[in-house]
Amino acid sequence: MAWTVFSVMIVLLLLGFPMMIPLLAGTLTGFLLIFGDFGQIETAVQQMIAGIRPASLIAVPMFIFAADIMTRGQSAGRLIDMVMSFVGHLKGGLAVSTATACTMFGAVSGSTQATVVAVGSPLRPRMLKAGYKDSFVLALIVNSSDIAFLIPPSIGMIIYGVVSNTSIAELFIAGIGPGLLILLCFSIFSVIYAVRHDVPTEPKAPWSARFKAVQKALWPMGFPAIIIGGIYGGIFSPTEAAAACVLYALILEVIIFRELDLRGVYETAKSTGLITAVVFILVGAGAAFSWVISFAQIPQAVLGAVGIDSMGQVGVLFVISIAFFIGCMFVDPIVVILVLVPIFAPVVQSVGLDPVHVGIIITLQVAIGSATPPFGCDIFTAIAVFKRPYAEVVRGTPPFIAILLSVSVALIFFPQIALFLRDLAFN
Repeated sequence: MAWTVFSVMIVLLLLGFPMMIPLLAGTLTGFLLIFGDFGQIETAVQQMIAGIRPASLIAVPMFIFAADIMTRGQSAGRLIDMVMSFVGHLKGGLAVSTATACTMFGAVSGSTQATVVAVGSPLRPRMLKAGYKDSFVLALIVNSSDIAFLIPPSIGMIIYGVVSNTSIAELFIAGIGPGLLILLCFSIFSVIYAVRHDVPTEPKAPWSARFKAVQKALWPMGFPAIIIGGIYGGIFSPTEAAAACVLYALILEVIIFRELDLRGVYETAKSTGLITAVVFILVGAGAAFSWVISFAQIPQAVLGAVGIDSMGQVGVLFVISIAFFIGCMFVDPIVVILVLVPIFAPVVQSVGLDPVHVGIIITLQVAIGSATPPFGCDIFTAIAVFKRPYAEVVRGTPPFIAILLSVSVALIFFPQIALFLRDLAFN
């Protein structure tokens, strides 16, 4: 049965169908093989509805809407200008600024693809003009956007929290440490690259310009204050923080910055609705697909074949990391989370792993896979946005992927990288 279901999905993927079609087709094929006909199809519908029922999922369209508003407005540009004013004059400062801007925008959007667009569009021409090779610039933007998956808010963390019944608030706080560690590693590599290639530095900004840039960025800096401060302080739940971010984004871009009018808000809301519809179809189909493979005991057969039952915690974490990394090289991250998390959940529980620690490792692997050839989704976002060939976009990625995988290994052996802030905030 497993081979039949996955064969149907792979064939449809190779034929170019969007991911929701293979997922739904695999689910229906599974029901047909289990029950012999579609007489029990209402069970599939019930599972799909149950998959999108959790109230925590309301945060997903809220964060997408807030990110869309900020991308169309001035928030991203103001954050970039602030970072540039402080480190732009250092050796490799422009590259460090780009990585930092991706991290900061990730802290207000939660979307890797929105980060590629919002940060990459204005900074790539500046980096090329400064003397950086385009392959390095593209790789830096694509991989730095992965930090948006770890720094709260993270749509991937929300999906994982719903599927695994793990605290989203704890996941948000736990993602900060690994995200900042990746930013530090990328910054060090950027400085080394700039020194080796003798990239010129930019003029040093006077303190008056820095002060003005900070003033302009104070309003956008309110987003991480709302999300992290509100959740950490017990003022908001993650869903309430998402709603507050939407209201704050509207106030900034419509009333204070006056960048969007009512028509712009309508167009943004329509775009968010389309993206949300796709996400929720994937979530519902993923829930039904998970029911099929669980009913058919496919997870037990697959995990038994790799001998995971006899592994310790470290071995299980390595298997999980490899599975998610490979999965996201080919398939949309949300789908990988929906399909694989239920498979590994019993093993995670049986060996006594902290689900928050596992969630951060999974989120990081999903982020890495999203920027890894052959089919990482962020690669194709960069191709579409920057209009560069595939080979050029992926040429500079190996050093960044090596850094990300090194951080993954460090997380496995030193879980306090992720759990220190979580334990400080919630224990």
